[in-house]
Amino acid sequence: MRLVPNWREVLRYAWSIRLLILAGALSGAEVALPLLQEILPIHRGVFAGLSALTVCGAFVSRIVAQKSVSGEQE
Repeated sequence: MRLVPNWREVLRYAWSIRLLILAGALSGAEVALPLLQEILPIHRGVFAGLSALTVCGAFVSRIVAQKSVSGEQE
């Protein structure tokens, strides 16, 4: 396994990375939800569902060419 040559640009500009970070934050919110249940009336599974949708979006954005990362001209 090797890093892509422009790995810094990928980390900075790729939507898949941004969405995966968001999915991680939503997963963390799902873990913290029982502690906040009295303050926030949010149903169980909401953050898990949003996290799953975000991961699906990250998967799609990973296979779509992005000019800022792939360097391809349209």
